[in-house]
Amino acid sequence: MSVRTVTRSIPDGVGTSSRRIDGTPKVEGRYAYGSDLWAERMLWGATLRSPHPHARLGSIDVSAASASPGVHAVLLARDVPGKNTYGLEFADQPVLAGDVVRYQGEPVALIAAEHPEQARRAAARIEVEYELLPVLSDMQDALLDDAPKVHDFGNVLRHIRIQQGDPAPAADVWVEGYYETGMQDQAALGPEGGLAIPAEDGGVDVYVATQWLHVDRQQIAPCLNLPEEMVRLHMAGVGGAFGSREDVNVQIHASMLALFTGRPVKMSYSREESFFGHVHRHPFRIWMCHGGTRDGRLVVVRARLLADGGAYTSSSSAVIVNACTFACGPYEVPNALIEGTAVYTNNPPCGAMRGFGAPQVCFAHESQMDRLAGALGIDPVELRLRNAMYPGANLPTGRPLHGAASVREVIERCRDIPLPVETPLESRERSLLPGGVGNVTRGEGIRRGVGFAVAYKNIGYSEGFDDSSEVEVSVTRGPEGAVVEIHTAGIDYGQGLHTIVAQIARTELGVSRVVVRQPDTLIGSAGSTSASRQTLMTGGAVHQACAAVRRTLFGRLQARHNTGLEPDPSLELVGGEVLREGVAIATIEELLDDPVVERLVHHHRRTTSLDENGQGDPHVEFAFAAERVVVEVDEELGLVRVVQVAATADVGKAINPQGVTGQVEGGTAQGLGLAILEELQVKDGVIRNPSFTDYLLPTFLDMPPVVTEIVEDPEPGVPMGVKGVGEHSTVVSTAAIVSALRDATGRDLNRVPVRPDDLIGIVPPIQNRGGWPPSPKVPGNEPIPRYVGLSRGQGELMDEDG
Repeated sequence: MSVRTVTRSIPDGVGTSSRRIDGTPKVEGRYAYGSDLWAERMLWGATLRSPHPHARLGSIDVSAASASPGVHAVLLARDVPGKNTYGLEFADQPVLAGDVVRYQGEPVALIAAEHPEQARRAAARIEVEYELLPVLSDMQDALLDDAPKVHDFGNVLRHIRIQQGDPAPAADVWVEGYYETGMQDQAALGPEGGLAIPAEDGGVDVYVATQWLHVDRQQIAPCLNLPEEMVRLHMAGVGGAFGSREDVNVQIHASMLALFTGRPVKMSYSREESFFGHVHRHPFRIWMCHGGTRDGRLVVVRARLLADGGAYTSSSSAVIVNACTFACGPYEVPNALIEGTAVYTNNPPCGAMRGFGAPQVCFAHESQMDRLAGALGIDPVELRLRNAMYPGANLPTGRPLHGAASVREVIERCRDIPLPVETPLESRERSLLPGGVGNVTRGEGIRRGVGFAVAYKNIGYSEGFDDSSEVEVSVTRGPEGAVVEIHTAGIDYGQGLHTIVAQIARTELGVSRVVVRQPDTLIGSAGSTSASRQTLMTGGAVHQACAAVRRTLFGRLQARHNTGLEPDPSLELVGGEVLREGVAIATIEELLDDPVVERLVHHHRRTTSLDENGQGDPHVEFAFAAERVVVEVDEELGLVRVVQVAATADVGKAINPQGVTGQVEGGTAQGLGLAILEELQVKDGVIRNPSFTDYLLPTFLDMPPVVTEIVEDPEPGVPMGVKGVGEHSTVVSTAAIVSALRDATGRDLNRVPVRPDDLIGIVPPIQNRGGWPPSPKVPGNEPIPRYVGLSRGQGELMDEDG
């Protein structure tokens, strides 16, 4: 046995900006997205959707559609093999509407045909009688006693109350504000798509672009009247998600058509149908009151939050809780009274979107901090530093903040990033003026403003949900040396999870060749790719499974050399070799007569639900972020240019630094969209702009330079000290941009997105609609009693007898 000293460098391991393992096929156009799927004898599915936001269904005549060329199936609610309801939190959404449609775009019928155009034309030939019903489109009207009822049991989806300390203490200075946020769309580049293939055992294999394979299966199987093991899900390439793929879209419909026809069925939404076929970000109305001392210490925060959940539950019950727990911001607040209500309306269903309720309240609480700073004559950044959270600080939910909390550091480092140099207007290219390349300004009336905001967000699932991730890590002997294979159901929809787990395996096992299998339901659940949780949960599971593999390999080595059963702490794996005190004593290949396979389930720290006063321990860990934004505004035309974003991100440990900066930049782009561009225009329940022509997204030309600094403050007690990074920049950027717009214009901007009319003063600020709305008459913070089983994907509607 040769003995030599080995260098410990780990190419493409933890802490390096390793190249994305899916980067090359995506750039070369070889990556198969959901809309690229194909199978022999494949049919195409299409959906007939309601044009009305609220109507009772009468007769449905499918004879002309059934007789259309190429049509193999036309299915209605009566054709659903099992339950006709599904849902992410509660099973309340019909697979196909049977008696009532509650939002524009609700599915009414399914068609399968030889060609997609044949399916679409057949759908247009279905004749449906609709009896129009009153449309409830305003979230405050939903609370009125005489409001139309979206569901028989009422319009209140969930109410939450958080009270800590004295809600009415004495304070030297008070500021009050009213804020609104619009309905934002996730606007993923790849629309929803999937392929269902009937199997010989009577089951179905579903290839789909989703965020959570296993919870999809929990919803699909009962609707198909099949046991879960006969519904096998496989991951198709996802062209972005941002929360929209947490809810089921084509999965049940394609499976029904496939099982009915006995042939593979593909469904792929058009861009317009995508706007109707997935959930959106909740619009909020927020009333806030802050009290402080003359030296700038927060004394109390009182808030009332109202969220429009649309026609069905989706994840609204969790979103309103999340929003309430973050309503005070990342500050120490001794007294708080926060109430939040999510309501049903006949607007499109709303659910998960990047930030999950935190961006809406961040816009409000950071606007309030700017108001308070102005009232006190204190620098806004200094006010935030005086009140910044710290490890052990008491949260509004009555528990101390456990773990790392680098709030002061993210604020100070963001503040200290150099401001951009202000170049003379006359020497600039026109693309560097407000309005960009299509501008009409000549530089007159341009004012510069600087804004600042701080935010925090939970990592992982909350409120007692037992979050976990299962992985299998195996090491085998390959033709070019040892190969590590990772099997996980964790979804990489562009954020880089599979690159991250490969980096962890390279570092922990010292093997450069790592293969990550395509996710499926042949392994246990990895949970959803949401809540910024996958690096913590699936990365943590891979880290622990690799440790188990390492122990097995070391045990084999010790057994061969009769060194006893006690572990040798001096052994390590580097570069495909086993080292003792830096000296190579064996290769991994020599220990792989039999493959080493370890399967492990990683759980996060348990959380608790909240009691009737909103007290409990609902979150696992927190990540913090700050952004300083410089803008220029043409006050005569209402045009905006975001000049620079300075960002700091608390990530615990940066597994892939380039991946971190990419997440910060991408998240900031979505926050910029919510701040000044993006809104689904919904009037009387009808979407007015379901296209990328009319729904305005930030482009490359709208994005400023983003200067990012990574703050590494390892979280104690978790693998590698990691935190998620997917959401903080979206949470904080909208508030920071609007703060800068206020600084530039002096206007009271209390609604996002900010429109040109708001900046030039044509319209007054959005008015407080009748004062603080009353609390709904529901018990405590519980979900509506008609539902049972607050467990994602497993809730069911109770029958009439309860």
